[in-house]
Amino acid sequence: MTVVREKVTLSGTIKAPPSKSLTQRAIACAVLAEGQSCIRASSLCADALSALGVARSLGAVVDRQSEWISIRGSPLFNEFAGEFSGRFDGKNGIPIDLDCGESGLCMRMFSPIAALLPVNTRLLASGSLSARPMAMIEKPLRNLGADCRTTGGKAPVAIRGPMRGGALTMDAGGSSQLLTGLLLALPLAQEDSEILAQGTVSRGYLDLTIASAKTFGVRIERDDDYSRFRIAGRQRYKVVEYEVEGDWSSAAFLVVAATLASSKEGLLIRGLNRDSQQPDKAVLDAVSAAGAFFEFDHGGLRIGRTALHPFSFNATNCPDLFPPLAALASACPGISEIKGLSRLRGKESDRAASLMAMLRSLGIESEIQNDSLRIHGGDPLGGTVEAWGDHRIAMAAAVAALAAKNPVFIDGAECVAKSWPDFFEDMDSLQA
Repeated sequence: MTVVREKVTLSGTIKAPPSKSLTQRAIACAVLAEGQSCIRASSLCADALSALGVARSLGAVVDRQSEWISIRGSPLFNEFAGEFSGRFDGKNGIPIDLDCGESGLCMRMFSPIAALLPVNTRLLASGSLSARPMAMIEKPLRNLGADCRTTGGKAPVAIRGPMRGGALTMDAGGSSQLLTGLLLALPLAQEDSEILAQGTVSRGYLDLTIASAKTFGVRIERDDDYSRFRIAGRQRYKVVEYEVEGDWSSAAFLVVAATLASSKEGLLIRGLNRDSQQPDKAVLDAVSAAGAFFEFDHGGLRIGRTALHPFSFNATNCPDLFPPLAALASACPGISEIKGLSRLRGKESDRAASLMAMLRSLGIESEIQNDSLRIHGGDPLGGTVEAWGDHRIAMAAAVAALAAKNPVFIDGAECVAKSWPDFFEDMDSLQA
């Protein structure tokens, strides 16, 4: 699908979609709980739907009514030390298939959860997830007592538990997603666990994981530098009623869009937690450095347009901000620098190459210097941008179009469904 975007002025009010990171964590916790939890999320993206599908495959009972999702925890985890119902084929050697769609978090998070079970499970991927690295899952699960095999370092991932818990030293420098899964799964293991994590990245996402577990009644301890995690075994998740806060990762595109093209009154974004632990809330620091103004009031977050100038920002711990900030930098006269380029490996596309191709299509020069992307912005011309199957590239191109002289054609724009299915419709609703 090709979508055409043009330079327009934005005004009005919009509600940020619910956080897909928190939605998926809440789904995982509810699967592990004994009883029925209720999760409120105003909409569900493709990644969240994949997590719900995995929940069902693991034996949870899922019922979705309007904005509410009820999840009755799986008896597999509530009774994993005893006998299993014959309806679970994994007991007889036929694997339980867990379809993770294109969600990297879903696959890396549910792998340790599946490893709790003394049955065969197989985590499946589709689309871009089939090419993303999964080899990091194998060694940690094996060291904790489970059998785990990837397919040449990629999906499918075959697992058989039970994972017993214990001591583990692991490299956490590439992604925090597997560590998130371990932190959520190990409270149900038979033994206490201690994880020594080396080079931990995306620390804010680990805080989201620990906070999510705490909401569901489970305690996880960490030290100040995120290198040591202690998890008592034989804990139990409790049922809760939980409302998912707005997604700062998606709202970052709205924040940048308002910075580039809002009316004099600015754009009002509702549903965002000003005290959120989501790392991508740091987008406010970046747009402020570029000259934008913002304020929180009772209605939400108001972002306004002003004269822009080049900025420097370190996205090492919030790599999903690279695409919206690249769109921002394209319109900032001068050279802007976004650091942390190494964190773009293993995303939905070769995201560094995709972003440079997007900028080139818009008539903007960029280059890589050490671990930074340097962008010579100020005068985007427009053109045709390939999304490369990457939802954040498609959204970044749409936002960059707000400052371009000519229309921007986005090929493969349907990939936005991964995180924000109504993105283009919501953006159209804001045209003044």
